Amino acid sequence: MPITDKVAAAKKIGEFLQTVITHGGFKLKYRITVDPPIAEQREWEHPEILVEFAGPDSALLLERGGELLRSFELLAVEILRLSGNEHEKIWFDCRNFRSLRIEELQMAARAAAEKVRGTGAPYRFAPMSSRERRIVHLALREEKDLRTESDGEGGRRSVVVYPGNYKTAAKSERRPVP
Repeated sequence: MPITDKVAAAKKIGEFLQTVITHGGFKLKYRITVDPPIAEQREWEHPEILVEFAGPDSALLLERGGELLRSFELLAVEILRLSGNEHEKIWFDCRNFRSLRIEELQMAARAAAEKVRGTGAPYRFAPMSSRERRIVHLALREEKDLRTESDGEGGRRSVVVYPGNYKTAAKSERRPVP
């Protein structure tokens, strides 16, 4: 279901977060912004609702690669009943974690590109979320001598960077890239 009333959706997210923070005993504050201005670090993502956290327990949100932050975000998406292609409309952040992660993925994409150019062999990233895979694909979209593909299923889906002229087997015959 698309977000037809962003203010009502933001209010629903706020009610959810207030309950979780209060009953979870977290020392966190949050700010919800509807239609936030597009920041340079978010050039590839244009959230309709941005939730930013701060407070003494911020570090808890960012442990294990932002696992709790992403979990809160996923629950908010579920509460709003957004379809898979609408998940990018909601963005949770804390201490600029998302922007730093985008920068990290872009650097990793450039390093993978150089490795593929140097070896002529494909490079497989570790499994990552669809949002993170998209960032890698976009970071390498201008590289005419390379191509990227997502491969795998579910939580094991990852990006593979190939030399542009690399021949891959048919999907049913494909073998894992080392």
